[in-house]
This record gives sequence, structure tokens and C-alpha cells, in this order.
Amino acid sequence: MPRSHSCERPIWRLPLIQVCVLATSSSGNSTFIRTEKTRILVDAGLSKRDVLARLAAIHEDAEKLDAILITHEHSDHVSGLVALARALNVPIFITRLTANSIPWGDLTPKLECFGAGTRFAVGDIEVSSFTIPHDAIDPVGFCFEAQGVKIGLVTDLGYITESVKIHLRATDLLILESNHDIETLRYGNYPWPVRQRIMGRMGHLSNDAACDFIRNHLDSKTSTLILGHLSENNNHPLTVRMQAEQALLSRGLFQPRLVVAEPKQQSEVFIF
Repeated sequence: MPRSHSCERPIWRLPLIQVCVLATSSSGNSTFIRTEKTRILVDAGLSKRDVLARLAAIHEDAEKLDAILITHEHSDHVSGLVALARALNVPIFITRLTANSIPWGDLTPKLECFGAGTRFAVGDIEVSSFTIPHDAIDPVGFCFEAQGVKIGLVTDLGYITESVKIHLRATDLLILESNHDIETLRYGNYPWPVRQRIMGRMGHLSNDAACDFIRNHLDSKTSTLILGHLSENNNHPLTVRMQAEQALLSRGLFQPRLVVAEPKQQSEVFIF
């Protein structure tokens, strides 16, 4: 008897999570994450005009943002925050110590203060925060979960602690810092105290440190790895890619998609 064929139409749905790195470098950092119901911006290190333009380029309206989340107070992560908060009147999730370090002026922002290490929800997105080692007042990284998809975002850290490794387990997409090439930085033109700060345990991850994590700790569930926050003076995207590909090859069969986010360039929209 011949097998019957269904005439029902397939059921289409929106992707569970979409992610776009609007910018990631020492010049400015901002990442957009959305589900069908919720839209959040992580960091606001671009001008208000640039944030609005980059969201518009992916057909997103800043007026529909449900929240802005802040990792720490350095200017490349908050330079556009006050202007955005004034224009959008959107809740800002931020640690209290970090909030106290922002020059709000006459603005009374809608703050949702949290303690580093706590979990909270923004719409249908569950957010986990965790402390990272960086020379800011109270810096954090984030993981975002919705309907079984997990996104990790951790940049601006001098080294990867055991706690950070635990938080980054089972990520489907991971945005990780690969800031500088050690030799380029060591023999570059930066003043020696600046070089010491960047290379220190409260500074930034080198390519070598990122690759060590890739070889030994990157979760096998991770299908997309984005390396970002590249130094424009002490690194190069081709160097990052070459070293990261070698680290991935050393793992054998497991080969996630590798993306190197170039400074000042907006990424594609990653869909899960």
C-alpha cells in the first residue's frame, strides 16, 4: 500500500534568539540580543547616533528595547549610555557600584541594580551575571538563556577564572575577548605602564590566553565562537584567526564556527 503524503503546511516560527555585535573594540562595545518577545542592548560604548544607525541597519527600532545591560564603567562600554537613557527612558541593569560611577548629570535613570553573581530576568531572557577580573569598579560578564539556547559574553578580563569557566559551560554562542598579541604589545609604542596594565591579571585577554581556553575549556556544545575586543594597535584579525584555528584543530573533530569580529565593524546577525 503506498505511503500517504501529508498536505499540511509546515509551521514556521521566528528564531529563538538573534545576536548582533554592533561593535567590539577599544573604541566601543555594544551587542544586541533579541527573542520574539524581548530586545536588550549589552553595553553602550557607541554614540547614540551610531547605536540607532546600527540597530536600524538590522531592521531594529531602539524604541522597542526592553533593557540596557552594562558590564562596567569604562568609556568604551558606556560613552553613549546617558544619551541613550535620556532618549529612550529604558531600564538599565547595572551593579550599584558601577551605577555610582556613571556621570548621569541631571538625568534620573531607570536603574535596576543587581549584585554581581545574581540571576534575573528581562522579559523571556534569563540573565546570569558573574564577576570578572578587570581594573574597573565592579565588572561583570553575562550569560543569556531563552528556550534552551545559551549565549555567553565575556570581554575585558585579565585572565579566565575557574568561576568564569563554569559560567561559560554549555554555551551555544560565545563572545570571548582576544585583545592583543603579546609580542606586538610588548615591543609596541604604548608606554610601559600601559603595556603592564593590559598584560596584567586585571587587564585584557591575549590571543594566547584565549587560545588556551579554546584548547582546554571551550564547551563541545558551542556551535559559534566569536572572538572580539581586538586591539586596533596591538593585534590583527588574521593573527587572531590563524592562532584560534590552530587551537581548534588541536581539539580534533569538534569544529565550531569561528568568527573574528573586526574593530569598528558591525557583525552579521547570528540566528539560533
